[in-house]
Amino acid sequence: MSDKSVQVGGMILGMVGTNCFYVFDENRVDEDGKVHVIFFDPADRGKLIYDKLTEKNFVIDIILLTHGHFDHIAGAEELKKLSGAKLYCHEKEMAMLSDPYLNLGDYFGCRVGKVKADGYYRDGDIIEAAGLSCKLIATPGHTSGGCCYYFEDDGILISGDTLFEESVGRTDFPTSSTSELMRSIKERLFVLPDDTIVYPGHGGVTTIGHEKIYNRYVI
Repeated sequence: MSDKSVQVGGMILGMVGTNCFYVFDENRVDEDGKVHVIFFDPADRGKLIYDKLTEKNFVIDIILLTHGHFDHIAGAEELKKLSGAKLYCHEKEMAMLSDPYLNLGDYFGCRVGKVKADGYYRDGDIIEAAGLSCKLIATPGHTSGGCCYYFEDDGILISGDTLFEESVGRTDFPTSSTSELMRSIKERLFVLPDDTIVYPGHGGVTTIGHEKIYNRYVI
């Protein structure tokens, strides 16, 4: 990993304990003394997220979604409004954001209201914000438009619900596919360097190398 100044912060929010991560370069400070961040998956309580980051002198440049399930988007609209940041997801996930059947709001009894993305990215797109650069890696399986975000220079992967610490995302939901998930993990993620640090949507932080050895769900 080339730049130790690039850091990942996080908080756990929502009814199923979703990891909400933000990535920033602590050495990049603007003229107002603020550090800019990329925020991933505002799971709930958008105002709390905004207040906590503002207290730390952070500014949200952009909000990125790994997928559109309710437990990753419930705080999105409030956070957008307060921060002024735009929200993006993979192109195949756009419809899920405002559909309570697809985003599981109906299934879990937790409707999140209408969430609207300001735009979308495709597989391989490079996203530049907050003085950082990451690549969208399409990883369908948990959802058809599920994706991960890879900070190659910094050895960081935001994996959403594709890959967990010694586990994987569920595939019994609308648009899910077990075979696609296995292909995504083996062909898109397990080809990354072993020391890549994986920040998943739930549970603990892990590495690609650890998962290649100990993840018994990847078959």
